[in-house]
Amino acid sequence: MLSFILACLTICATPGDDWVGFHGVTHAGSRDDVKLPDQWSTTQNVAWKIDIPGLAWSSPVTWKGKIFLTTVVRDGEQEKPADAKKGLYFGGEKSKAPDANYTWKVYCIDEETGKIIWEKISHQGKADRGKHIKNTYASETPVVDKDRLYVCFGNIGIFTYDHAGNLLWKHAIPSMPTAMSWGPAASPAVHDERLYFVYDNDKESYILCLDARTGSQHWKHTREEKSNWATPYVWVNDQRTEIITAGSKKIRSYDTEGNILWELGGMSSITVPTPSAHDGLLYVSSGYVMDQKKPVFAIKPGAKGDLTTKPEDALNPSIVWVQRKAGPYMPTPLIYRGLMYILYDMGAFACYDARTGALVYDKQRFKGKTSGFTSSPWAYNGRVFCLSEDGDCFVIEAGKEFKQLHKNSLDELCMATPAITNRSLIIRTASKLYCIR
Repeated sequence: MLSFILACLTICATPGDDWVGFHGVTHAGSRDDVKLPDQWSTTQNVAWKIDIPGLAWSSPVTWKGKIFLTTVVRDGEQEKPADAKKGLYFGGEKSKAPDANYTWKVYCIDEETGKIIWEKISHQGKADRGKHIKNTYASETPVVDKDRLYVCFGNIGIFTYDHAGNLLWKHAIPSMPTAMSWGPAASPAVHDERLYFVYDNDKESYILCLDARTGSQHWKHTREEKSNWATPYVWVNDQRTEIITAGSKKIRSYDTEGNILWELGGMSSITVPTPSAHDGLLYVSSGYVMDQKKPVFAIKPGAKGDLTTKPEDALNPSIVWVQRKAGPYMPTPLIYRGLMYILYDMGAFACYDARTGALVYDKQRFKGKTSGFTSSPWAYNGRVFCLSEDGDCFVIEAGKEFKQLHKNSLDELCMATPAITNRSLIIRTASKLYCIR
């Protein structure tokens, strides 16, 4: 039921030390050039921690020693994350808009010291729609490149700043109803001075392309979709650049002018995980817990037309493999050292060969008590990390056998996916930002 929480969205950027969006985008959730510990607590290996006001599940992003983060602060009595139950459950939607004023904010934080360099108010006012109790009004992850920071607040707008915090332009996002009033969460994707944004909702779904420098509209196309919470992925492969959008009706690939290159049906009825690419293949998944269809697809570059086939028929030649029951609901799968690691919402963990789709090991359970998992897994230095909503991070040895090494506890609700630089692991909890070093 938590689909929207994936504040965790995707963009595209130049590889380097910077973690420019959800799951690192081109790093696909992993780094191997870092000197970081695989054990921590609220005090162990903590370079600094700071309080972050308000309530938000957007992920931190980084650029050249700066951390960027968003939040929304309610006037008067603050929202309490503890009001939301942990784990997967039904009945958390709140369709009525709260009678309160909010302030939507952006922070720039020094990575070395944790000191706030600048903070800006993007918007103030009332929220015009309700949301799921586990969602926030700032669940969209920012996008950063060498010139600008792109901040998205669903049903309000996109606000673009330079790295010094000067507002360059803004684009209004008309408020739309979402399924069961869960609220939005998809973030933009940036590539080659263009900003791409997808808003799948219950009224008028669309994909939008804006000029990243000015905010002017290049194009906009309607989508035959209802509410989804997956972010577009810019796939730069050896043949072309594609804008990949996951949806419950179809996965669609657009060229940079908005023309559909190919499409593929067979997804589950709610789609959340972000697509990603690794070693020349594109990976797209969906796995709503109440659906029988929970596919993971691996797709080659150069596809054209409709790739959909019936389960009993041979796959389209552009599809390398499919696992029709393996898809996760919310966490995005991790591709690391030739293996695909899949974290499921209730704490199961499985591994597949990323090139062939062959099962390496089936669903395993972590040692120790777990609640639910919304944050996506990440990896570095031969370790895979899975952060639970309890704030417990289960550390798994990468490889073809399941081996749990540690459990690191922060003792607070966690639903945002961390950021990794070459010297820091940045973790957001309900009230704090940690720098692990």
